[in-house]
Amino acid sequence: MPANGARRRTGAHSAPPATAYLGRTEPPYPADVKREVADVDSRHPVPFPEPPGGSPSRPQSLMLAFFGEHVLDERPLCVYSGSIIDVLGRAGVGEQAVRSTLTRMVNRGLLQRQRQGRKMYFGLTPHATQILHDGGERIWKTSAVNDDWDGTWTLLGFSLPESWQRQRHDLRSRLIWSGFGPLYSGLWIAPADVDITDIVAELGLAAHVKIFHARADDATDIDLMIRDAWDLDGVAARYLTFEKNWSACPGGDCGDPIATRLRLVAEWLGTIRTDPRLPARHLPSDWPAHAAEETFRRIAADTRTTASRLAAELLETVPLRPS
Repeated sequence: MPANGARRRTGAHSAPPATAYLGRTEPPYPADVKREVADVDSRHPVPFPEPPGGSPSRPQSLMLAFFGEHVLDERPLCVYSGSIIDVLGRAGVGEQAVRSTLTRMVNRGLLQRQRQGRKMYFGLTPHATQILHDGGERIWKTSAVNDDWDGTWTLLGFSLPESWQRQRHDLRSRLIWSGFGPLYSGLWIAPADVDITDIVAELGLAAHVKIFHARADDATDIDLMIRDAWDLDGVAARYLTFEKNWSACPGGDCGDPIATRLRLVAEWLGTIRTDPRLPARHLPSDWPAHAAEETFRRIAADTRTTASRLAAELLETVPLRPS
């Protein structure tokens, strides 16, 4: 048996090089599941932008990156709207787009307004705080490369009434964010022992879901199963695009440090948002997550101090009043 207790079949289906995934013409997901992959945050607004592809990050993605970087770990505070406009302007977001995004995020329960004299300030709601903590855990504490998988899989089966399209969409979206892929229509699988019970309970679907933890039998070709259950083309392409966009940034010198860091964090979230962190031993040796993560960590480290110092000079804040 291989190290870490993994049980895998050895045979003809060895993992191809990462570049081989990019020529695939038929995606592994059924059409309805593809919509959840493309719209993973439509109903659960985790701080994920659309994948980078040369176009700027969405204003809300940059806004969430801003609050995650400069508000989340400080004492509860609110930031003056003018300061937010100035900082996001450095990242290429116009004033009207900033104001519209602030209003939209208030309406979605992500931000709260606080008036102080003639000025309007914005702070995080408890819901947004939890979202940003979850995103921060994924960015800063979880490696994009899964080198320590112990061979355990989490399986989740569900059966929902045909009319429950919204509930089905919500569940699939949350499963994708949690690293699951569709083994079959109503049976999803994720590497490792994934605790999904809170999400299922939050969605009110506990009576319709069954969860198991198991290991694959020797007769199961894990490499083939992975290629069938996850869109490795899409995951690899996002990492390759991120690396292409950011590798030409020597020493983190990409211009304005606060704007660079906001774009960096937003694009990295967009890159990793649908990566299930599949076991490295079942991926090609040139899997592009390695190089992309090294680039992200390097530029993040290079910009941390200067961006924080600049933010302290630019941001006008007040304590957040208890609601």
